[in-house]
Amino acid sequence: MAELSRAAIVALAVVGAVVVNLVVYAVGRAAGGTFRFTAAGGPAEADAVTVAAFSALPLLVGLTAVALLAPRAGWVVPAASVVGPALAVLTIVLMTLPTDLDATSKTTLALCHLTLVPIIVVAVTALGRRTRSVAGRVAT
Repeated sequence: MAELSRAAIVALAVVGAVVVNLVVYAVGRAAGGTFRFTAAGGPAEADAVTVAAFSALPLLVGLTAVALLAPRAGWVVPAASVVGPALAVLTIVLMTLPTDLDATSKTTLALCHLTLVPIIVVAVTALGRRTRSVAGRVAT
């Protein structure tokens, strides 16, 4: 099987995260989560588009940065392997727990954050391998 490009790794991780988190969100909805909370401007709701965007955009930015920087800076992959998952967990504390969401919605959204941890680890590891593999071919 051919090795995936860095762009393909990023794209697969982002699409995978969106799909997984939309499934988690659907299960939360089916379990009775309303996903309604009070925002600064009044009542708000985390809908499927919000879940998809909050899954895709940070992951896309972070993994793109890793893909672009890893070939030039060896520290990027190990740092991203720690910082990415830490941010996924930290955002539960900063974004999800402080809200007045019902328990089902809060648990569901926390799980959406946690699903990103293994996705980040696998994608960053793959980007690191891809970078080493390309560097090895260039050196020979």
